[in-house]
Amino acid sequence: MRKLAKWIPCALVVVSAIAWSQEYPKAEASFDYSYVRYAPNFPGSQVHNLNGGGGTFVFNINQYLGIKADLQGYGSTTSHFAFLPSPTFPLGGVGNVQGNLFTYLFGPQIKIHSPRIQPFVHLLFGGAYSNVYANAFSVICRPSGACSVTKAPSNNAFTMAFGGGIDIPLGHTVSIRPAGLDYLYTDFINRFNNSNQNNFRYTAGINFNLGGRGK
Repeated sequence: MRKLAKWIPCALVVVSAIAWSQEYPKAEASFDYSYVRYAPNFPGSQVHNLNGGGGTFVFNINQYLGIKADLQGYGSTTSHFAFLPSPTFPLGGVGNVQGNLFTYLFGPQIKIHSPRIQPFVHLLFGGAYSNVYANAFSVICRPSGACSVTKAPSNNAFTMAFGGGIDIPLGHTVSIRPAGLDYLYTDFINRFNNSNQNNFRYTAGINFNLGGRGK
């Protein structure tokens, strides 16, 4: 009987943990800081760092699967372009260009809702907007007329993010997100950048559970 009494507290802890793990919020909303290492794969463009922020919203279908919306924005940053003479730039081209970046992504998220640490992974698809290449056209090509480019490149591109992170609950309502890490793909392909971009994204912030808890 005494041995049984010793095991009862342990059993209660296990049952409580299982009960928690079977509960999940109906929805989640986060607000974050975001950093992107933007990596154009073109000799005339340089890698540069973007700082910004945004947020996400997740509608949880069940204990593990949710549908996620991810919106991020990055303030205007100076990018340096230096092109050697080529058919596109017969006289070469040099300029410092201001440009921003916005991403809007949607897709599935898988998350484990445990009491102490909540890891998640996601695969998101959508688009990106940046005026950097249109500004490059205005700064480098228009003043001299030295470019064979006659039209400003599109500001929009297909985008994909694959990665995940962890949330650390502070209670049933609020969690801290110390790190979210993503491979961020963009395909701004034009005369100023003739290949897609394989970027890195880091996010950190705070996550809120909304709409009660389901089982």
